[in-house]
Amino acid sequence: MSSVLLITGTSTDVGKTVVTAALAATARAAGRSVAVCKPAQTGIALGEPGDLAEVERLAGPVKTVELARYPEPLAPDTAARRSGQPLLTLTETVVAVRAVDDADLTLVEGAGGLLVRVGEFTLVDLARELDAPVVVVAAAGLGTLNHSELTVRALESAGVRCAGLVIGAWPAEPDLAAECNRTDLPRVTGVDVVGVIPAGVGAWDQERFVAAAPGWFIPGWSAHN
Repeated sequence: MSSVLLITGTSTDVGKTVVTAALAATARAAGRSVAVCKPAQTGIALGEPGDLAEVERLAGPVKTVELARYPEPLAPDTAARRSGQPLLTLTETVVAVRAVDDADLTLVEGAGGLLVRVGEFTLVDLARELDAPVVVVAAAGLGTLNHSELTVRALESAGVRCAGLVIGAWPAEPDLAAECNRTDLPRVTGVDVVGVIPAGVGAWDQERFVAAAPGWFIPGWSAHN
């Protein structure tokens, strides 16, 4: 039976896809087979490479599952309505994730922040139905303490375990706010920072990315999720 780990962000553009690729590469380096599910892809036309293609480019061969795609770069439920397509249901999404039972680890990447409607549901609803933990990808700079604490509190109030915080893009020259935030994030959220991804690694080639990815996470953390 595959273990399932969901990836959300404190907002959009915080590095969820690169974190997903890094988690996939780390698991593969440990000898685990990996599947990656992106229930709803927005802002990409049919036939164009989306987030799953980027994960494969960075992490190497993984099984991928995409359930719906909408051309406009909007929240999935809004994009679905505007394109005249039906909204994803929680039931069909749960079935699709559980169907990937030949992988040791299934990663499920959400859209935007935690409470963005993926279809008729949010990632919180999906995590509860799957009884799966959630990794929260956070920004490094100003605003991240508030956004991260709000996200973790939403998970806690729903009875969903937060598996840890990952800073999605750590600057090469962090300013005072970033340095303080790295220390303060565990204090204000009650959740450990389990990974820090250097900014710009999404532009690396696969060989370099795969070699470096395991070093971005707390040693041994990923094996328990």
